Amino acid sequence: MSRNWWRNAVIYQIYPRSFVDSDGNGIGDLAGITSRMDYLAGLGVDAVWLSPFYPSPWADGGYDVADYRDVDPSLGTLEDFDRLVAAAHERDIRVLIDIVPNHTSDQHEWFRQALASPAGSPERDRYVFRDGKGHAGEHPPSNWESRFGGPAWTRLPDGQWYMHLFAKEQPDLNWDNPDVRAEFLDILRFWSRRGVDGFRIDVAAALVKDMSEPLRDVVGGEGTTGLDDLAANPDHPFLDRPEVHDVYREWNKVFHEFDPPRIGVAEAWVQNERRVRYTRTDELQQAFNFEFLRVRWDAPEYRRVVQESISGAKSVGTVATWVMSNHDVVRHVSALGLPAETDLRVWLSTHGTHPAPDLELGTRRARAAVLFTLGLPGSAYVYQGEELGLPEVADLPVEVLEDPKYERTNHKEKGRDGCRVPLPWTRDGVSAGFSTEPGWLPQPEGWGERSVEAQEGDEESMLELYRTALRLRREFAADESFEWEPTHNTGDVLAFRRADNILVLVNTGSEAVPLPVGEVVLSSIKLDGDTLPGNSAVWLRVG
Repeated sequence: MSRNWWRNAVIYQIYPRSFVDSDGNGIGDLAGITSRMDYLAGLGVDAVWLSPFYPSPWADGGYDVADYRDVDPSLGTLEDFDRLVAAAHERDIRVLIDIVPNHTSDQHEWFRQALASPAGSPERDRYVFRDGKGHAGEHPPSNWESRFGGPAWTRLPDGQWYMHLFAKEQPDLNWDNPDVRAEFLDILRFWSRRGVDGFRIDVAAALVKDMSEPLRDVVGGEGTTGLDDLAANPDHPFLDRPEVHDVYREWNKVFHEFDPPRIGVAEAWVQNERRVRYTRTDELQQAFNFEFLRVRWDAPEYRRVVQESISGAKSVGTVATWVMSNHDVVRHVSALGLPAETDLRVWLSTHGTHPAPDLELGTRRARAAVLFTLGLPGSAYVYQGEELGLPEVADLPVEVLEDPKYERTNHKEKGRDGCRVPLPWTRDGVSAGFSTEPGWLPQPEGWGERSVEAQEGDEESMLELYRTALRLRREFAADESFEWEPTHNTGDVLAFRRADNILVLVNTGSEAVPLPVGEVVLSSIKLDGDTLPGNSAVWLRVG
């Protein structure tokens, strides 16, 4: 197994509850993932990343972890996990798992101990507890906001407040505490010994906080992302602190206790110049490129982000990492079918009706995005169902919503459930082959016509486009060369060369452009003549 397999890997994100249900309870599970390992191998991915499967009260989709060394009974057992890893490795597919180090569940044994212990105790020091402001401590210790809306503090009956950047059921850990640091080093070793190849690190930029008194206020507040917060607060008290890199230097040493070394992937919503620090040679190997994800089909902006990302990665000896969708954002088939100025949070609150997305346009752009993203040097992440061209299910009835954002924002934000609807595998069936029962989130009418079964063997389907693109990508992906093609890289057209004289041409405009002379290797749309239509892409082999 190559030590640097991750540099050009395509990694497929699995949201376990929504992938395949093997036991008929309407919830996807680990055995279901194992049963579809041949599908993943046939798709052509190099690795899978599993979103959390740990024991959890599921207050936030499993990102509220009650036990970091076990499997939630609704998803299986440790033996099921071992079988999944073995099945993946038999097919030369690596396995990454989510690790959630910023916070635990309020049901975690440590937090139970903290609640049962007095203020100032060692048990409470594992978390972020503070006295409140005001005459009787009745006000939160700071103006810090939860990412799910409302204050980032909850008061206990004894008068102290605890910090939670997310839901109140997710108390933040204190990363200045040596017990916390030692615990996660042991967790990394536990899963690495079970064959895990790497870790996606949730909220990687927020672990270390500046808790020096008085706590500093944050400019911005509710509804902002890390990118926005850092622009207004360059010395942020709890995001992207310089001290967080000491944590990942410790983790890097643990990664290198194994052969091949395990890898770490940072979920860090920070600008490029700050993001690359997480991928220095003695820290992590990858960091998600959320600036790329946020671009809405705009060639000049893509050009800037791609150039800065590749240059930044090279400066620290790594490669860029590309992603178009994940379990936290509106699926890009829908996003790319909306006007660029659309606020997706507001759009979700209208159940996806104002405006209605042009799914034909969104699908056409998403097909071009496949060739664009997979044509770039570095690693690419694919979110489950992306290969089926699934749109966002924006009209889920409010009574089935599980995302805590919905309640925490007083129903202003609908949340992320619409991109987590269970996958369709067959045309027919009560849940389109996902389960023998209805899934934990309802699938929309006609979901089966977007299924694997419906697309299998159809050369014009999204599924077959992904399969072909992933197969062809292997021919030039190992070469990290990249060069803008100045003749065509202008205006609405993105044009760059890769190895073997592959020219990637992406037309983000609406008008057709001349097609350079060359052999068409793959196109996102059926070509007719010597032009590349708008909202399409092509791989050409040129002289």
